[in-house]
Amino acid sequence: MELNTKGRYAVTAMADLAKYGAGDAVPLSAIAERQQISLAYLEQLFSKLRRAGLVESARGRSGGYRLGRPAASITVAEVLRAVEEGIRMTRCRGEDAPPCIAGQRCLTHGLWDALGDQIATFLDSVTLQEVIDGIPAGKHAARAPATLAEWITE
Repeated sequence: MELNTKGRYAVTAMADLAKYGAGDAVPLSAIAERQQISLAYLEQLFSKLRRAGLVESARGRSGGYRLGRPAASITVAEVLRAVEEGIRMTRCRGEDAPPCIAGQRCLTHGLWDALGDQIATFLDSVTLQEVIDGIPAGKHAARAPATLAEWITE
């Protein structure tokens, strides 16, 4: 899966803002310090998050950022999309791009494409509130049986 620091840091910073903001503006320097993320990098990310309407900026002495909507209504997938972070499992770039390998799709393209869809669906269902409170057990993947004996008895 291609999820780089841009996406991970954006989700982490938004979760920090949800947890410590409580409706008040939080300076990016405080998030940077708590989460060990470069302030300059956070400034770039929050510019994109602001354009997407996920955060609002507040100027002045007690300035910083606050969530643009309640944490329970912002999904992880929205945050990733706002910072232009794609979720894909295949090497190819899409239908109009060159195929995975020279002249054809790779043998496992359908598998990785389906897995990417599952991940996207999951991230679309998880809110920032759930990230800071803990992902509910119902959203965790069901554990597959590990042995043949477990498969037979289920």
